[in-house]
Amino acid sequence: MVNDLPAAALRFQAAAEAAGLRIQVTVMPAATRTAAEAAAACGCALAQIVKSLIFKGKETGRPYLFLAAGTNRVNEKVVADLVGEAIVRPDADFVRAATGFAIGGIPPLGHTTRLVPYIDADLLQFGTVWAAAGTPHAVFAVDPKALRDATGGGVITVT
Repeated sequence: MVNDLPAAALRFQAAAEAAGLRIQVTVMPAATRTAAEAAAACGCALAQIVKSLIFKGKETGRPYLFLAAGTNRVNEKVVADLVGEAIVRPDADFVRAATGFAIGGIPPLGHTTRLVPYIDADLLQFGTVWAAAGTPHAVFAVDPKALRDATGGGVITVT
């Protein structure tokens, strides 16, 4: 039942519905904080996990959101060329301030700051991908094309 969801997952679900996504948040008994944990819990391939990664612009301090396939690592040099500045990994306080969520549970939308993500092209090969839904135990399944459309994200190669 939706009312049994943690507050952060409810917040995310409301944002997803407002963006036109028809999803169901599931709270898993085991942690889904890492891509490997999420894939095991969801019973899917590691590449079907959406990692919501926040980086910080080295010059501007602007937060950037990359939705990467679970098997991929964001190549900071490649994406820096795309965003127009060097990027660095921020601390947990910066991530929480930018998103409103803790690392390990960051969903692809519904953040404190309006973040338009860059979406890993590798995610679009699947009919269904799984992403965090606001907590390290909450996930949801979604068509990656619907996720792209709902977030307004640009499709890029992150590797």
